[in-house]
Amino acid sequence: MTEKRLTPIARKLRANPTDAEKRLWAHLRGSQLGVRFTRQHPIGNFVVDFACRPARLAIELDGGQHSDSSADDARTRLIEAHGYRLIRFWNNDVLQNTDGILIVIQQELDLARSRT
Repeated sequence: MTEKRLTPIARKLRANPTDAEKRLWAHLRGSQLGVRFTRQHPIGNFVVDFACRPARLAIELDGGQHSDSSADDARTRLIEAHGYRLIRFWNNDVLQNTDGILIVIQQELDLARSRT
């Protein structure tokens, strides 16, 4: 599936965010961390929850259905093959430790900047 064919799926996902996605987006939107993020961004055959294109950073928020998922490992490898660094957080962690999650994201952005 091409990225253009994923656009309608991404739009539908944007219209129905999870509570964790809403919480994190409130802190990522509007370049609050110094870079622009997009929501539900197609990369290859997948749609990631958040992406910072300039830093080549993708963020996935996972619920319990993702525990011990070998499909997630394959998905990570394919997204990283497109030049993105993928980091994952549990929905529960985003809701209970938003500040900690933002620190990790900022550290990843700093690493991306140091590589350029």
